[in-house]
Amino acid sequence: MARAPDRIRVRRVPELGRYDRPAIESILDRGLVAHVAFVDRGEPVCIPLLHARVGEKLYVHGSTASRAMRTLAAGEPACVTVTLVHGLVLARSAFEHSANYESVVVFGRFEQVSDEAERLTAFRLFTEKLLPGRWDEVRPPLAKELKATTILALPIEEASAKIRSGPPEDDETEDAELEIWAGELPFVTSYGEPVPSPGLRAGIPVPASVRALLEPAETGSA
Repeated sequence: MARAPDRIRVRRVPELGRYDRPAIESILDRGLVAHVAFVDRGEPVCIPLLHARVGEKLYVHGSTASRAMRTLAAGEPACVTVTLVHGLVLARSAFEHSANYESVVVFGRFEQVSDEAERLTAFRLFTEKLLPGRWDEVRPPLAKELKATTILALPIEEASAKIRSGPPEDDETEDAELEIWAGELPFVTSYGEPVPSPGLRAGIPVPASVRALLEPAETGSA
């Protein structure tokens, strides 16, 4: 495999680095929140944004009144990170404690999306990323809502992933003789029972998109 460019090369524990597109896209697609870092008026800024990927572009959106959106739309260099934490790694020593995770870092410059068809597609993707099937259940955005929203796209050209999995690394050291428990503590996330909005009219059922999301949990508890 060719050496990765310096800006995206994983330096700390380089054997955990991944540069193949399937690994990068998989993490981006499964992650819900992207942290976008940039410099505004000489000061570092990092903000969490919902995102969606289509092909080789990563889309984010925000209010047209947002200073961050205006800064990024102007072409300020940005760094985007998406992280999935899968569990804690508990070792015998404090030094060897870690976490199992997958992360992606993308460098580049955002471009403002002005094409109306692409903007509407991105809006649909943001909705479907949150809850598959939801777009067809709700009212589509009005023209004034689209106008109030800035949509930005970042070409995924400079990106790398870092993935750690497995047990602590002290099984083959002298610390393994200590009477201290070591192992992995997985994170388990799930959705709870839907809570209706206080103003929801009586008789409106939980939608199919939500029921589909809860089906795995309901099947497992049967």
